[in-house]
Parts: sequence; C-alpha cells; structure tokens
Amino acid sequence: MSGKTQKMSQRLQAIRIDDVAAEGKCLIRTDEGVIFVEGRSGGPVAAPGDVVDIRIVNRKKQYREAVVEKIHSFGPSRAEPFCPHFGTCGGCKWQHIRYDEQLRFKGQQVFDHLTRIGKVQLPPVRPTLPSVQTTYYRNKLEFTCADGRWITEEEIRSGMSVDKRAVGFHIPKRFDKILPIQHCYLQPDPSNAIRLAVGAYAFEHGFTMYNLNTHVGFLRTVIIRTASTGQVMVVVQVAEDRPEELAGLMDMLKTTFPQIASLNYILNTKLNDSYQDQTVVPYWGKPYIEEQMEDGSGQPLTFRVGPKSFYQTNAAQAFELYKITRDWAGLTGSERVYDLYTGTGTIGLFVARKAKQVIGIEYIEAAVQDARVNASINGIHNAEFLAGDMGTLLTPSLFNKYGKPDVVITDPPRAGMDEAVTRNLLLAAPQRIVYVSCNTATQARDLAILDELYEVKDVQPVDMFPHTHHVENVVKLEKRN
Repeated sequence: MSGKTQKMSQRLQAIRIDDVAAEGKCLIRTDEGVIFVEGRSGGPVAAPGDVVDIRIVNRKKQYREAVVEKIHSFGPSRAEPFCPHFGTCGGCKWQHIRYDEQLRFKGQQVFDHLTRIGKVQLPPVRPTLPSVQTTYYRNKLEFTCADGRWITEEEIRSGMSVDKRAVGFHIPKRFDKILPIQHCYLQPDPSNAIRLAVGAYAFEHGFTMYNLNTHVGFLRTVIIRTASTGQVMVVVQVAEDRPEELAGLMDMLKTTFPQIASLNYILNTKLNDSYQDQTVVPYWGKPYIEEQMEDGSGQPLTFRVGPKSFYQTNAAQAFELYKITRDWAGLTGSERVYDLYTGTGTIGLFVARKAKQVIGIEYIEAAVQDARVNASINGIHNAEFLAGDMGTLLTPSLFNKYGKPDVVITDPPRAGMDEAVTRNLLLAAPQRIVYVSCNTATQARDLAILDELYEVKDVQPVDMFPHTHHVENVVKLEKRN
C-alpha cells in the first residue's frame, strides 16, 4: 500500500487498492487489518492500483468493509468498460479490469483456495485458460419484467414522472429494483432485439408488470436461449391468466423472429419467479432446441435443451473444459467411468466414445431423462444414467451392481460434494479422479479429504465467465502408490 492515508470520521483518503478478493471485491491492507471495498450502484468502481477515497460502512473483528467515494488516479490494471450499464448493472463487474489481469486474479484465487483451505500439496497451477469469446458468450439469459424500475439520482432531482415498468436485470442487493437494459453484451443476437421487442409491445399495449413487493401484475420474466445451431428458445413467464394479451405477445414474437424454434410460456402465480416446479406450455415450435458440439475426435454430438435443462452457458468454452476433462481422464477404451452430478449427461457423453462404460448419476429426474434422450439421439449405447441423491446412490451396493469405477469425473454444484460422497469415493478407490468445480473453496475442502488416498497431479483454471470474478477449475487426482 502506498499513498497518504488520513482518517476523517469514517473515511480514508488517497489510499491505494492492493488487490482483488473473494466475490470480486477489492482489498486494501492496512496496519489495522484488511478492508474489503465495493462500488455503489451508479458510483465509482475501483480496480487494483487505483488511488481512492473510501467510506467505511461496516466494522468486523477481523476486517472492515467500505465503498468507493472518489477515484484520484487509475492503476495499471484498468481497462475502459465497454457497456453503458457498467457500474449499475450487477453483471460483468470486471469490465474495468484488463482481461489478462482478470485471468491472473482468477488463477491466484484458485491457488489461494487450494493451499489455504485444502492445504494439499500442489504442482504448479497452470495459467487460467482464456475464454474463446469474452463478449456475447452466454447462451441463456433471464430478463425480469417488473413494476420497479431503478430511478437514477438525476431523474429524482428532475422531479419528472417516470414510468416504473422495466425489462432488464436486478440492481445488486435490491431484489425489487430493475435496471432497464438497452444493450447487453452477454448473449448474441437476436437476444437484445427480442428483449426490446417484448418491452416495446408491453408498453404499447399497456401491459402491467409484476411488482415484487405487492405481487400484482401480468408480465414477469423473459428467458432467452440461443444455440450454436442458430435455434432460439423463448419462455415468457406471466403471473395472471390473460390469454388474449398473452397470445398477442406470443404471435408478435413468432412473426417477428423466425429464428425462434421453441416458443413457450409459464403461468406462475407463486410469490417468486423460480419455475423449475412450474408447467411449461409449448406455444409454437418444438419443446426444445438443439445444441451441437464436436466430441473432440471429429464426431458431432447433439444435445436437446429444454426450458428447464441445465447446459453450460458458455458453450464454446465448455468444449475446451470437456477436452481437458477427457484428456486428464486418460481413457484407453477399457475403463468404467462414473460421471457424478452428470446433469443432462454432457460430460459423460463427451467421453463415452473413449470409454468402455459410463455411469452417470444426477439427483434431478428431468435432467436424467434429458441425458437418456441425448444418449439415444447420438447413438451412444455404453452410457447409463441414474436418478437419485448422490449420497444414497454412490454406495458399495452400486459398486457391486455396476462394478467399481476405474475413473471418476465429478462436477458438483457450488456446495461441492457431501462428505459421505467423498468418503465413498475413497471406498471405490478409482485410479483417477477428475474434479471439475465452479467453487474452488468447496473443491479445496473436498480435496483435503481425498488427500488421504490421492495426490493432485494437475490444476487448470478455466475462464467460463469473462468480466466476472467466477472461475471454473479442473483438478486431476491420481491414487497414491
């Protein structure tokens, strides 16, 4: 840290940002402990190396929390944000940091978690693999339609009446405030055009939008999926049964956007927008779209993606992730592979043509059904998919029925693997484990348990979400002699 530090009440002036920390916050080291620094919606956003004024907003025993009040000078990590919504929108929070620096920070985060939490011996961590695309890389976005538009300070000062309906994204830490989005750099065309068309139609026809406080209003969300095949899926979620108004909107989308191959709606009268437990009604086209991915050996794989299906949102980078996973599995064609948390079977099917047998396990029944369909349409007959709780299924009785795995590929949710699952992996004792993680803190915790029998042989961070603090990480483990 350098620069003059002066404490005035709850403020520190002309203090340098040292680094980034967990959850994308910035970090300042002082003699009194660390300070975690965030920006305010619509306010200045700091980057490592910046010299800033900050205001302390929270004091804990081990650290303090602050927001940026003013930036005096920019550090060498700075880049010019490309999105006009930057600083207010909750997405792409690292646009103001050079991409090479983003990759370095992510790699450091992986190293810190694996060493400080896992306390396991590591080989050198490979440099973070850059994303094939750094904008327009997502294949799924969900936009909120709400009666709760974010009002800027300028609009408040003007005293003018503002229509509070908006189609866009939630303001960070404000569940009931929506930022209207004019152009989003996350998803390719026709995503922006579809969102704008829905908003324009709703305004023109006087649609009410759902109020997240009073739970009254018609239009709730618009979910858009795009695919490498050019197919598009749209799911419109409404809170009131108004068939004529809904039909008008759906017919407009069908006519205006011929790319839409799957047009659906959901009538959701719950108090929240989650729709996994809701009925999706097909309005036009197929109830799915198709995504294609080469399997790494020149043969195509086709995946059906439905409204509720999980599919990696950065498909181009998922291909790179899956290639690493398959290469590190070291398959020769004679191995039995267990694919844990298989989802719709993407990784399992990606490696199946190199394996003797694949057993995929997933707790969501609908995802397992998708996996079985995907296996069938790709002519893959050596993969079997099982539905159930991982801790209940992955037991010695399963090993007795199907045989113990030679290789395990595991890609758990952010919570990581339950300790019972990790312990049963030790009982199965496969020669090799490839652990794919979207949360290196819980991955590190699990590696500490697996360290009893396994040695970490390779570590590869993969950037699946450019301009965010999130990082995927692949770890190769081999059984100790």
